[in-house]
Amino acid sequence: MTRATTVRAVLAAAVLLVSVFITLTMSPRLGLDLQGGTRMVLQAEDSATVEANRETTDRTLEVLRQRIDSLGVAEPVLTRSGEDRIIVELPDVQDPRQAAAVIGRTAQLSFHAVQGATPPGTEPESKPESETEPGSGRLTLPDEQGTQLGLGPARLSGAGVKDATASFEAQQAAGWTVKLDFHKDAGKDWTRLTGEAACHPAGDERRRVAIVLDEKVISSPQVDPSVGCQAGLPSGSTQITGSFSAKEARDLALLIKGGALPVPVEIVEQRTVGPTLGAAAIDASAQAALIGAAATALFITFVYRLFGALAAVALAAYGVISYAALVGLGVTLTLPGLAGFVLAIGMAVDANVLVFERAREECQDRPTRSLRSALTTGFQKAFSAVADSNITTLLAAGLLFFLGSGPVKGFGVTLAIGVVASMFSALVIARALTEIAAGSRFVSDYRGVNGIARPGSVRTWLTRKDPQLFRKPVRWLVVSTALVAVAVAGIVVRGIDLGVEFTGGRLVEYSTSRPVDVETARSTLADAGFGDAEVTTAGDGDISVRTGKLDNDGEHALREALATEGGETTKVRDELIGPSLGDELRRNALIALGVAVFVQLAYLAMRFRWTFAVASVVGMVHDVVIVVGAFAWLGRPVDGIFLAALLTVIGYSVNDSVVVFDRVRELWAGNRKTPLATIARRAVLQTVPRTVNTGMGALFILVALAVLGGDSLADFALALLIGIVVGTWSSVFTAVPGALVLERTTGAPPPVPGKASRRARAPRRDPLDNGARV
Repeated sequence: MTRATTVRAVLAAAVLLVSVFITLTMSPRLGLDLQGGTRMVLQAEDSATVEANRETTDRTLEVLRQRIDSLGVAEPVLTRSGEDRIIVELPDVQDPRQAAAVIGRTAQLSFHAVQGATPPGTEPESKPESETEPGSGRLTLPDEQGTQLGLGPARLSGAGVKDATASFEAQQAAGWTVKLDFHKDAGKDWTRLTGEAACHPAGDERRRVAIVLDEKVISSPQVDPSVGCQAGLPSGSTQITGSFSAKEARDLALLIKGGALPVPVEIVEQRTVGPTLGAAAIDASAQAALIGAAATALFITFVYRLFGALAAVALAAYGVISYAALVGLGVTLTLPGLAGFVLAIGMAVDANVLVFERAREECQDRPTRSLRSALTTGFQKAFSAVADSNITTLLAAGLLFFLGSGPVKGFGVTLAIGVVASMFSALVIARALTEIAAGSRFVSDYRGVNGIARPGSVRTWLTRKDPQLFRKPVRWLVVSTALVAVAVAGIVVRGIDLGVEFTGGRLVEYSTSRPVDVETARSTLADAGFGDAEVTTAGDGDISVRTGKLDNDGEHALREALATEGGETTKVRDELIGPSLGDELRRNALIALGVAVFVQLAYLAMRFRWTFAVASVVGMVHDVVIVVGAFAWLGRPVDGIFLAALLTVIGYSVNDSVVVFDRVRELWAGNRKTPLATIARRAVLQTVPRTVNTGMGALFILVALAVLGGDSLADFALALLIGIVVGTWSSVFTAVPGALVLERTTGAPPPVPGKASRRARAPRRDPLDNGARV
């Protein structure tokens, strides 16, 4: 075993041990679409006096955090998205009406005089003043330590606060303090309030001033003993001192300032998923992953014998490593992300297939060379195609992350992690295992065991038939044009069924205890005042209702109406998209597709001739149009999940074209006088086994997802199934003929053999070969 193989084996073992440790000791973060709950996207809007920007949105977020904490929701998550949006995730909340009502209120900050206090654990002698004197504005609220404070009417509102900052006072040994600045008139009110409080002796509860945010005391400091009765604190600025930590001081300043500068928020997106739907999706994805991965492992073992079995071991290692990376990085696993994880298992065999097919070619060209030498050359020659194909997939994943929304971002992250993990499993783990096996005399001597010393049946058949594919390349372009015309006809005639995510509105799916047919449900909802609702079936007898603008109270009334016919009615899924966000998401989807085309074109033009790049992009657009047209003919919805599938199809399509054109470039550089049509035919025939074997690995996974994934994943799997089949066609019969036609218009010479090509023609000597010959 060489030093390089030893290093790869040690590195693989170390990464696997760490991955297993993370897998056994850490739990994944599940998105709300898997664990159940409600997700809201809030749009901060400008008020008459305050602009909704990053700073004011952060303050509003902290105020909302305090409000949601008061609801008792377990582990809520609030984050800012962009400059002026807030994402709120509420696990296990199935009826978001209360949360929406609380979120929709404008923040209220006020300052009160303390009129008395009741220690914690004791009952007050009388009812709270707010109850005994309705309309007086007096409150009884607990302070930071739980002491019940009797508060007078509000003397000063948050609008009077000019600024609030946290600072560390080292000179006066005061530690962390919060400095308040008031506007002119509000400063006078503050002076009067603190002057009245200073008339009470030091230590008296009535010497305190309570700062209240949304009926919660966030601070109740004592007026300093040095302040005289009726003198009050100066109107310019005031310091609140105490045993604050840095975080506590900053949080208090943020709350006071946020209450002082509230911005109204509008719910532009709301999604609710029942816990049963998430659990079912996890179970279905797990079954699809196991069945698909097992089928893929059996397939590559059947095709590549021992080396295929070792690649299957590397595939299992890939699953552990990618899962550990998702968990270790704290990635939130969403339903599309889970589908991406499962899909990446099938695509992870691509690099292994590329290497094994190149090694088979080396063994076929030079039957006397050692198995280790053929394998090493296979890794060297396949590296450029492996790198290019994975980079194109990473580009698609990046577009999903930066231009997608909600769960689709999770798919982009999962896909990117899967690509990196698959590269490691193929180039490190699988290579270490196969190189160790290639060093065995038994594996080297028995050529039928290792799986690469003999050409495969597909390669043998193609070599024997030697079909003349590109004698008239225009014929294939005509067929591709006809397929595109059929797809466009579907888009024009049937139209595209845009999901609620792109049109705005509300889509709710209900499960009823008694069967309800669509017509009965439609008439029942019409009688209840929901005549414009679109009612369809979903899942196993569930009812799906799609409407225009519908608030949470309206949804509750709709559910009650449906319950009169269906008995106990449970909300399975709920999606609310505001019209402005729907327009934005639709616009972003078009931008994502446009950017995908441009980025792929730019990368391919940099790596290949411009004719190859244009032909690859034409094939990619061909695939996109056909997939969209197929969904139009089938009447399937086009939503964010479909967009994720479509961008994945783009990556897969370019991936296939890259492999073919990489071979064309290599063969043409070594045979500059040979006609390009002949070169292209040889390249296609040499890469067809890889295309077929890789496609089969992905198809096993996608068929399992389509059958077992339910409605939530069926459309995703269907789009990818169509895309992979069409992408395989276009990489051979659209991109290559297109490149041949374009090359006729250019006078550019064939590519010059580079370092990679020279290395390919003169591979490094086997480390165990001393070079001696007789």
